[in-house]
Amino acid sequence: MIEIIPYEDRYQPEFYKLNIEWLDKYNLTESHDLMVLDDPKGTITDRGGYIWLATDAGKIVGTAGIINEGHGQYELAKMAVDPEYRGKGISKLLIEACIAKAKEIKAVKLILFSNHQLLTALKLYEKYGFRHVEVKDSPFVTADVKMELEFA
Repeated sequence: MIEIIPYEDRYQPEFYKLNIEWLDKYNLTESHDLMVLDDPKGTITDRGGYIWLATDAGKIVGTAGIINEGHGQYELAKMAVDPEYRGKGISKLLIEACIAKAKEIKAVKLILFSNHQLLTALKLYEKYGFRHVEVKDSPFVTADVKMELEFA
């Protein structure tokens, strides 16, 4: 059974491995990604952000987080699911955890940066109410998609 748990530092290697797999597959790995993957505590959780992990009998099979960008804005980031576990609804559980936390902490908006190649992810974001906006202020050279989900 899949369980969503909060991130702990001991899971950094799995966090790195799951995310680098898809980034490398689509030739999207950038220095900004590596900075976050190498130090999720310093770049996300110590700055008021949150990371969740999907586990299956103790095995880490998915990740997702929200990064505090200030002024009530958070970036949905580093969503990844182990290739062997894709198509099982894990990304839905992870995005729901992120959205629920954003609402709980009274976030004004969730943003995300993505790439047009990631069609399955983009459809998921649209399903959860994210809308396409102009790509600007991106920390990623390869991000050609920006989406936002505003909270009332």
